Amino acid sequence: MKSFIWLYLSSFGIMFAILSWTQDSGLLPTEPGWMKGVLACVFGAVLYYVLPRTMD
Repeated sequence: MKSFIWLYLSSFGIMFAILSWTQDSGLLPTEPGWMKGVLACVFGAVLYYVLPRTMD
């Protein structure tokens, strides 16, 4: 259970950083507000689903 929490939070953090970078570069609007967090949760879940399965 601890590894699930750690890997999901890491995936969320990575995706939030990527979304912040795309926002700074002008690819995302500058005012997504709470939507950036929701997008980071969704894309973080996808990243969590894809990467840990390939690491085993």
